Amino acid sequence: MKTTSSLQLSLTAQQRISRTCPYKLRVCRSGIHRLGVRAGKSIPRGRKVIEYRGEKINRVETRRRFLHGSPGRSHKLNYLAQLDPYWTIDGAVGGTGAELINHSCEPNLKLRKFRGRLWLFSMRRIRPGEELGYDYGFSETGKRVRCRCGSAMCRGTINRA
Repeated sequence: MKTTSSLQLSLTAQQRISRTCPYKLRVCRSGIHRLGVRAGKSIPRGRKVIEYRGEKINRVETRRRFLHGSPGRSHKLNYLAQLDPYWTIDGAVGGTGAELINHSCEPNLKLRKFRGRLWLFSMRRIRPGEELGYDYGFSETGKRVRCRCGSAMCRGTINRA
């Protein structure tokens, strides 16, 4: 199977972000994890920044992909965001680039369901050059995942406290 380099991944993600986002965002290397997304210009508080889009999958497929990864991916990173108790969005398949936004314990974005779709909204004014992040809110009962956000408010895990 052919592997995708980080540079190729960031180029295609940059193209997808540019087509789908009303704000100037750029894909870059992240100090948090692999690639991330930074604001190219100031983003006001309370705005829809980018839709978290991808393949809509059911609970059974969600569990399979959580354990084994998404189709066409050589690594087991998951880009799954729960839409409701039955449906999940897999950003690795047809995503907008929002799947590259990293977790933060002190987020500047919030993932919200809006008219049956998932959107990342700005929680405060976001400065140019600032890395975007939202709280992934992994299950508190699931496997603990170490957080690397570097925030002064970091709880040490991506899982809910």
